[in-house]
Amino acid sequence: MSVRIVLNLLLSLFLGGAVAWSGEAEGASARLRSVQAEFTQEKHLKILARPLISRGKLAFQAPQSLRWEYLHPIHTVLLLHDGRIDKLIERDGRFEQDNGAGVDVMRIVLQDIGSWLDGRFGDNPVFQVSRPSERKVALTPKEPGMQAVIGRIELYLGAREGVVERIVIVEGDEATTELTFSRVVLNQEIPAQRFTAP
Repeated sequence: MSVRIVLNLLLSLFLGGAVAWSGEAEGASARLRSVQAEFTQEKHLKILARPLISRGKLAFQAPQSLRWEYLHPIHTVLLLHDGRIDKLIERDGRFEQDNGAGVDVMRIVLQDIGSWLDGRFGDNPVFQVSRPSERKVALTPKEPGMQAVIGRIELYLGAREGVVERIVIVEGDEATTELTFSRVVLNQEIPAQRFTAP
């Protein structure tokens, strides 16, 4: 799956999922001021004996400030703040600007983030949303073209309201991406510098 698709899905699912399925979606965005978490991403491919593992942190503060940071294996930081989007990669101890494909998709994310925080997944016509159980949400692509890239996405909700514990993106029989979130902190003030500097 391309970096563009992964970034778009992860941000929309985590940020939207944080409030969309609390049972009180209307008005939930007024309660959600910030989300901070650590994550582990496992990429399972049939051709690999072991999954590719990445680790990182994310921070979001309403209305539109985001830090998505991979700490391992390659230190990469994606920053969104005041309409500005920066993607930085650490090389030889210094951060360099990366203007690749991931930056373009973030512009789309910024346009939709308000809907996600209001818990309105239905505003995105790409996925059919269902709720197989109280703590599981499934998103299935509506279009055959998208189904060729993503079979389905599963969100596993935490016992605490507003927390997504795990996201599984099934890309087909041979590839799955799984994100597990830990140390989730809601509604704690985050300094603006976290969204402007690596």
